[in-house]
Amino acid sequence: MSPWEQTPNNHRDPTIEIRRLDLRSNVSRFGREDCDRLFGEHPRIGCYDPAVVATSALYRDLAYVFLAAVAGGFVARRLHQPLILGYVLAGILVGPFTPGPTLSEIHALELLAEVGVILLMYSIGMEFSPAELLKVKWVAIAGGPIGILLSIALGVGVGRFLGWSVAQGIVVGAVVSVASTMVLSRLLVDRGQLRSEEGRLMIGITLIEDLAVVILTILLPFAGSFDGLKLAQVTLAVGKGLLLLVPVVFAAAKLVPLALGRVGRMKNDELYLLVALALGFAVAALSQALGLSLALGAFLAGMIVSGSEHAHEMLTRLSPMRDAFVALFFVTVGALINPRALLSNPLILGAIVALVVLGKLLIWTGVVLLFRYPLRTALLVGIGLTQIGEFSFVLVQVGRHAGLVEDAVYNATLAASLLSILANSALMRAGPKWLDRWRIGTARVEAGTAAP
Repeated sequence: MSPWEQTPNNHRDPTIEIRRLDLRSNVSRFGREDCDRLFGEHPRIGCYDPAVVATSALYRDLAYVFLAAVAGGFVARRLHQPLILGYVLAGILVGPFTPGPTLSEIHALELLAEVGVILLMYSIGMEFSPAELLKVKWVAIAGGPIGILLSIALGVGVGRFLGWSVAQGIVVGAVVSVASTMVLSRLLVDRGQLRSEEGRLMIGITLIEDLAVVILTILLPFAGSFDGLKLAQVTLAVGKGLLLLVPVVFAAAKLVPLALGRVGRMKNDELYLLVALALGFAVAALSQALGLSLALGAFLAGMIVSGSEHAHEMLTRLSPMRDAFVALFFVTVGALINPRALLSNPLILGAIVALVVLGKLLIWTGVVLLFRYPLRTALLVGIGLTQIGEFSFVLVQVGRHAGLVEDAVYNATLAASLLSILANSALMRAGPKWLDRWRIGTARVEAGTAAP
C-alpha cells in the first residue's frame, strides 16, 4: 500500500501539504524526469516547483495590494482623509488576520516596500538644501537624543506602574521614542509643510532617530544585563560607519552634479531616470552596508542632487514610481496589524497609545522649547511626532526575540501604531487651527534667537 493510501486525509492538513510540496515534489531536488516518475501520477501532489508556486503567489499578492490601495485611497479621498490611512486600513482587510483575500508572501512584499522608503526619502532630500537642514542642526543633534532618553525613561516609569520588568519598560520606551519618517514625510508633503520651520525640525529629528534605531537594535538585547564595554563597542561601530560615509557623500557632492549635467545634455529621458535611480539606491545601499539606515542614505543622496539644476526634473520623473511603492509600503504595514489586539489587551494598548500621543507631545514640545523656538513651533513639532511606525516594529521584534517583551505587548505595539497614525493625522490637520483659535504661540522670538 502506498503512503498516499495509508493516509488518505493528510491532504486536508495544509502543513502536511506544504511539507510534501517542499520535500517530495521539488523539481530542483529530484530532477524533472525522476519527479514525474515518482509523483506525477498522484492526483493531489503532482510535480510542482516551489519556486514557481511562490512566484505566482507573489504576483497574486501584488494584485491584492494595489487593488486594496486603490479602494482604500478612494475611500480616504472621499472622506477628505490622508491617503496613507486608506492604505493602512486596506492592508488590514487583505492581511492574514481578517477573512477574505489574504496576502501570503508578506516577507517578500516587505522587501519590495523598502523601495518606497528609499524613493520617498530620496525625493524629500531633493527638496531640502543642506543650508536649510543646518538651520536645525542643534535641535536634531542635541535635542534628538534628549527626547529619546526621556521617552525611554517614561516607558520605564509607566512599566513599573503596570508591573513590567525594567527591561520591558526600556524596550517599550525605545519603541515609542522613534516616529516613522515615512508617515511624517508623507503627511508633511500632503499638507505642503515640508519646508516650513516645523517641517524642517521634524525631519531633522526623525533622521537622528533613524540613526538611534541602529544603536538601539544592538543595545536592546542587553537591556537586562548591560555593561560599559558593550556601549563602547557599539559607539565605535556606528562612529566608523559615519566616518566612512562622510567622504563618500563629499565626493558624490562634487561629481554627481557634473554627471547629471552631462546626462541632461544628452536629452534622453530613459537614461536620465536610470541615473537618478542608480544614484539613490547606491547611496542607500552603502549606508545600510555601513550599519546605518536605508532612509538616511536615500535622504543624503537626495540632498546631493538638490544642488543640481536638474533636481526638479528628476523629482518629477521619480514621483509616479515613488507614489506606487509608498502605497505598497503602507498596505504592507496594515497587513501586519491584528485587529483583535485592539480589544484583547485594552490596558496595555491604552498605555502605549498614551505614551505615544500624550507622552511624546509633552517631551518633544519641551525639547524644542529648550532650544528657544516659539511655543507654536514647539507644539506643532510635538504634534507631528506623535506616532510610531516601521522602525518601532523593528525594535519591538528585537525585544521579543531577546525574550524581553511579552506577546501581549508585542501585539499591542502593532495595534498602537495604527491608532497613533490615525490620531497623528487628525492632530496635524486640526492642530494649526486650534493654535490659531486659542492664539497660542503666535508671537515669534526675534530672528537670531530662534536657535543657538
